[in-house]
Order: sequence, then structure tokens, then C-alpha cells
Amino acid sequence: MKIKTILTSTIILLSSITLSAAPFAEVDSLRHAFGRESVNSSKNTGTPYADTLDTGNPGVKVVLYSNGTWAYKRDPAVLAKEKVFNEYWDTNITNPYRDDTKAPEDLHLWIVDTLDSYCCPNKTTPSSGYGYRHGRRHTGIDLPYPKGTPVYATFDGKVRLSDYVGGYGNLVIIRHANGLETFYGHLSERKVIPGQWVQAGEVIGLGGSTGRSTGPHLHFETRYRGYSIDPSWLIDFETGALRHRMLHIRGWYFNPSQRYVQSVDDEDAILEGDEKARIEAEEKAKKLAQERERAAQAAIKYHTVRSGDTLSKIAVKYHTTVRNICRLNGIKETTTLQIGRKLRVR
Repeated sequence: MKIKTILTSTIILLSSITLSAAPFAEVDSLRHAFGRESVNSSKNTGTPYADTLDTGNPGVKVVLYSNGTWAYKRDPAVLAKEKVFNEYWDTNITNPYRDDTKAPEDLHLWIVDTLDSYCCPNKTTPSSGYGYRHGRRHTGIDLPYPKGTPVYATFDGKVRLSDYVGGYGNLVIIRHANGLETFYGHLSERKVIPGQWVQAGEVIGLGGSTGRSTGPHLHFETRYRGYSIDPSWLIDFETGALRHRMLHIRGWYFNPSQRYVQSVDDEDAILEGDEKARIEAEEKAKKLAQERERAAQAAIKYHTVRSGDTLSKIAVKYHTTVRNICRLNGIKETTTLQIGRKLRVR
């Protein structure tokens, strides 16, 4: 095959090139500049593999697609042996990480490099954001998604969980080579099984409204070692683009109230610019996160059950619903109320 000959020659040529020594500062600057590049969403649907070629690196293959295109890809068989796909691996629970795993204070995480692909979950305006919602933590964002519409994997990875899970309904969790996990909830149907390797843009399920849901939408989460962060730090859902190839994660991103802050993202792009301005922007964002958390905590209200109280009476008193009180406290409408028990009403 002619294309095989051309690609093989290209690989041999590339493998014979020796990179000239460059100052570490220059290399780091180039690495950062590449990491700050945005990536447009794309899909390889409808273009199955036609063949693969070796590159000399056992972990990397040249993949030939049936439509005549090709790309360098990591070999899933080699990737599957890496620690990230074996440590804390559980196909039955949403968070397999033990309490001894701590959120990093400062981390530069490659999201997509030259060997990876990216597909936006849905180019749209989120219907519900990250953080506290009605006094209850919302660990992801909600994207409008008609029932039965194909849901695509955001990045290349391995399916860790595919099951019906409480409020999530039909849920698929994919772990990626960088340790990040993406959650896809409320699906009407799941199309993948645990242990299956998927490419970005591959169909993993269908949109729906299963679990605790008020209507068809996709609940999308991004977590690192069990800790959730606002997906908007990674993706601009209005344009569908991945904001940067490399994400600089600060420890306070894991704050339950911390949503994406544009000013911090802009200041970080300066790198070696006005350090004072960058520090001020970050401090401002931290303060905003603290204020949001205090406001969220202040919005939480409890009621101590007294003689004669019923769920309906309590709901009327606090301008809420019996259903909401049951949801907040994990009880049923038929639950007998014990005098002195504290019920969360908001």
C-alpha cells in the first residue's frame, strides 16, 4: 500500500532526527506555549480503523482510517498496563479513591497532547452550573441534551464504570491516561461496558433523564483522584473548544463553590508577565470562592421536629416541598418523624 510506504519512510526519518540541546528555560517556555493552545472539538465517527503501523515506539501506532486519513495514537494494549488504569480501579463505585488521597496543591496536567483527541460533550449554554444549587452541592454541570441523542466520549480513555447509580441514573465513567475521570449521567441507554477502551468522539450512550432529573439533559463531571473541579476550567462550552492543552490546577479549584474564573485564566497566560497582577487576580478568585461557600452555607437551614409536625406542615413553613425535604435528608414521605430530629429544609 502506497500510504504505508510513505508513512513508514516518514517514521524512519523522524526517528533519525536528534533534537539540538536548548536552554531549559527556552524548552520550558515552548512547552508552556504549546500547553496554552486551545483545541477544537472533532469526531472520528464513521471512520473505522483500516490498518495500523508500528512506529518504533511500542506505545504509539500510526492508525489508518477507512476514509484515507491517518493519525498517531497511543496503543491501548500498552496503556492498559500503566499504573493509572490499575490503581484505585473499581467498576462498582463512583469514587474508588480512599480517604488517604489528597487533592494536589498545584498541578500542571496535560489534557490533550499531539497523540490525543478531544470531543466537546455538547456545544451549548449549560443549564445549571458547578457549585451549590438550592443549598446542595452540584459536582458537575448540566448540559441540555435531547433524549436519544448520542453522547460522545470527551477524551480517549478506558471505561471504569457503566451502571445505574442512584441520582445519576444510567452513568458512564471514563478514566483517562492523565488520571482525570469524566462522568456522563442521566443517560437513557449505556453503550459501553467496564474495561472497554474508547476514543474521543465515540458513542458511549444516549441522552436521557434517568435518576434524579427534572428533564432530559446530560450531567457532566470532571474529577481528578476523586476530587471534582468545574468542567468549565477545561472546556468553553459556548464555543465547544478545549481551553488549553495543559491545565494548571490550583488546590482551591477543588473548593465546592469554586467556579471557573476568567481573569485567572487570562493572567496565567502571561506566564512571565506582571507577577503582581497574576497574584492579585488569584487572591481575588480565592476570596470570591470563600464568599460563595459562606453564602452557600448560610443558605442551608434546618428544622427541629416538634410534636405535631408533619412533612407537609414543615414544607409549608419553609416554602419548599415534601419531595425536596425527603431528597435533602434521604428519607421517604412515609418516614415517621422523631421528635427532636433535625431535618434539613434548604
